[in-house]
Formats: sequence, structure tokens, C-alpha cells
Amino acid sequence: MQSTPHIAVVDDHRDIRDLVGKYLTQQGYRVSLAESGEALRRLLEKGAPDLVVLDIMMPGEDGLTVCRQLRTTTELPVIFLTAMADGTDRIVGLELGADDYITKPFNPRELLARIRAVLRRVNSLPPQRGRIKAKTIRFDIWELDTGRRELVGRDGVSVALSTAEFRLLNAFLEHPGLVLSRDQLLDLTAGRAAESFDRSIDNQVSRLRKKIESDPKNPSLIKTHWGGGYSFVAEVEAY
Repeated sequence: MQSTPHIAVVDDHRDIRDLVGKYLTQQGYRVSLAESGEALRRLLEKGAPDLVVLDIMMPGEDGLTVCRQLRTTTELPVIFLTAMADGTDRIVGLELGADDYITKPFNPRELLARIRAVLRRVNSLPPQRGRIKAKTIRFDIWELDTGRRELVGRDGVSVALSTAEFRLLNAFLEHPGLVLSRDQLLDLTAGRAAESFDRSIDNQVSRLRKKIESDPKNPSLIKTHWGGGYSFVAEVEAY
């Protein structure tokens, strides 16, 4: 990330865009403003920002749709702005891969704090050994179609993966051989979603092992490092 973080603010309300943009600029950030998903895509053609602040309730193409499209091509951190207090948008947004959310009306200082927290988390994650953009990834006896989220064994039988299991497996495949702490795995798979679902990383690893290990009690693919976390030790081939 550059020394001066670049934030894209996407909201169809001009007053909110201008308010947030002015405040973040005063705090030392570079800011780009966009009124729609289409305007954001035009910004991305010129270069990716470090983080996107994205309104959910926009006419036409809403923020959830924009986030879903972003996740097919990028890993840009996303903070949602939502006017829904019942948590529905928040949960759906986190399931789509958003890193955080804030409810309108909000204090700009709170938004700033959340932006700083997300950027710190992103910078603390281990470097990826080349972002896997391939649609198909092979490891051990398995083949994962990342587009369809389908895991198929050598025998041709498909194994169903929950959203949490897919994200965890994908995180391991993007960091083969690296020891990932539980906190790092939470950030890679859920971000603040970890606060919304009472599921520990240990339980997720256990469920994933039952699906991909030949002997889950003596795992050979996902190794435990006591006090350190987990590592994925199988050879990974992407194409």
C-alpha cells in the first residue's frame, strides 16, 4: 500500500459523499468519490484504491451487487454503509466478503476508526504467494472450482462446502506452507463476520478436515502448530 492510503467513497447521496470525502481528506487520505457502481468501475480502470467505502442502498445496482462483483476480481477491503438497523444487510454484506460495516447516521470519526482498523488488519496479513486467480486449483486428490465453489475428488464425486469452509480452504490455498494464526485466518475468511457467527476457527478447521483429509484424526494436509495456528502443506497447482 502507498504511504498515503487511497479511499474510494461510493454513495448516491452527494451530501454524504462530499462530507465523508472532505473529512477523510482532512485526515490525510487521498479520496475518490463515486455515485454508483458504474462510476466505481471507471475509477478502478485508473487504478485500485486501498479501500472502498460502499453504500448498500443505492438505486439500480445496489451495494451488495457491487460488492459481489468486486469479489470476483479483487480483494479490495470494503466497508459498507447501511441504513438498516435490523442487521440483515450487515450479515448479507459480511457473507459477501465485506470487511466491516457502519450504520447511518454515523459519526465520521467512527468511520475513520473503522477504516484505520481494516487497513491495519490488511497490512498485518501475510503476503500472498501470488493471488490465485485461476478457476481451478488442484491439491492432493482434490480439484476445486473456485467459480462454482465445487470440490471434486479423484473419484469424480463432488463434496459440498459451506461458505465458511470454502473461504477457509481458499485462504489455505492462497498461502500454502505458511503458518497462519487463528486471528489471521479470521481476517482472511470473515473479518468482522467473526463477531456475527459463533464459530471458532478450530471448529471450522475440524469440519474442513473431515471433508478433505483421508484420516481427519491424523491430518496430512492441514497441520496444527501448537500456539501458532495452522498451515496447509499440500502442493498446490492452479490453472
